[in-house]
Amino acid sequence: MIKDMVNHPADSTARCEEAYAKAQKLQDKLNAVITFVDPKEQLSQLPEGGLLHGVPIAIKDNVSTKGIRTTSGSRILSNYFPIYDATITKKLREAGAVCIAKASMDELAMGGTNLTCFTGAAHNPWDTRRMTGGSSGGSAALVAAGVVPMAIGSDTGDSVRKPASYCGVIGVKPTYGRISRYGIIPYASSLDHVGYFTRSVEDACITLEVLAGRDDLDVTSSNRPVEHYTEALNDSIQGKKIAILGNVIDSVSNPEIVKMFNELVEKLKVAGAVVDTYHFDDKLMRAILPTYYTIANCEATSNHSNLDGIRFGVREDGADMQEIMTNSRTKGFGPLIRRRFVIGSYGLFEANQERIFRKAQKVRRLIVNAMKECFKEYDCIFAPASGTIAPFIDAINNDDKLSTDYLVAENYMAMANFSGDPSMTVPMGFEEGCPIGVNLTCPAWHESTMFTIAKAIEDITGLRDLQAEVK
Repeated sequence: MIKDMVNHPADSTARCEEAYAKAQKLQDKLNAVITFVDPKEQLSQLPEGGLLHGVPIAIKDNVSTKGIRTTSGSRILSNYFPIYDATITKKLREAGAVCIAKASMDELAMGGTNLTCFTGAAHNPWDTRRMTGGSSGGSAALVAAGVVPMAIGSDTGDSVRKPASYCGVIGVKPTYGRISRYGIIPYASSLDHVGYFTRSVEDACITLEVLAGRDDLDVTSSNRPVEHYTEALNDSIQGKKIAILGNVIDSVSNPEIVKMFNELVEKLKVAGAVVDTYHFDDKLMRAILPTYYTIANCEATSNHSNLDGIRFGVREDGADMQEIMTNSRTKGFGPLIRRRFVIGSYGLFEANQERIFRKAQKVRRLIVNAMKECFKEYDCIFAPASGTIAPFIDAINNDDKLSTDYLVAENYMAMANFSGDPSMTVPMGFEEGCPIGVNLTCPAWHESTMFTIAKAIEDITGLRDLQAEVK
């Protein structure tokens, strides 16, 4: 784990070179990397000390890395080499971390499968026939396969927490504003969070201490002091009040996952937690996904209007400027992204803004208010992170998009992006040899409470430092 690595700084070079070689060796099976980063130069410039000294990591490919290709998983950015580092890239370097890979992701972070990257689908380390989830699937896969102990992701709807469930790792989305987003290629600015993956709750605490803090380059980042999450970590949940999200449990059709979850709940009660079932309004729960799609696609359309082949991105030939832009965007974006831009553009038409975009924002507020009501009584909202294990890649389009399973059980975690509250996924168990996780969401700035409950779950399940044997 991270602390063990930091305590043996003399092994840094061998450790990072081994991670680099392992990532390359597994690429044919996982396809989890877009760009490999040779660690030699970073190792020659390692600062003294640091919470991540000599720790090999991977960074999602929407995070700016100066002089290192940063594509955001899209062909239109396949020639983009940033001239500056994201704030978190600097923080990681100053803490002694060594980046060995820019990880695969859904194109422009728009997707939950990691099947839309221009370099092809990422594969799940536990069963390479299955998907990783997305959009941060490459990062999740590299942590799950034991290549690196920590990897950076981003989370706009559940893009860290769902891959964490499918890949059997810890996935953390802190409070909105806790981590600077400067230098992160955006998806939807009001929903985007920097997140990350580890294989233990303790490593999750260490990572947040490195990444958190005010950044004047990001006006949405908070001035709140950064807590000592590692020092505060304990597994005592005596008296903690946990609200099981009953709407999700009612929507999970897999009886084995429900049974596994219920057994975990009983053990949490034995450990001293007060656990009740809490129901949100069913209409609000079914509205989460369409509300998310409307807001996210509208914001993404605005954010990526500069990717036109003229001002930015790979340029295609054309007879005039209009044709160049049309050809560049048509060939530069995959079909899913083009569809989402059509939806976003429609929602942003002046005639449609009030009845589509503004209405979605109002529904978002209703959902956030419902969460606040729950948090008046409870410390945590709790439910399975998914109603299934990772789907097979060739069966991903078979979901009934209007079913309660899909609308609620598979997409409810976006509510924490609406509210900006901290949320994380922790491994719960295995079904058919594949991992499945649970998600917990706490009130804003209560990361320490979230980590404490997660640590209790980790101790109950014993699922710490899981590493898949890639076959």
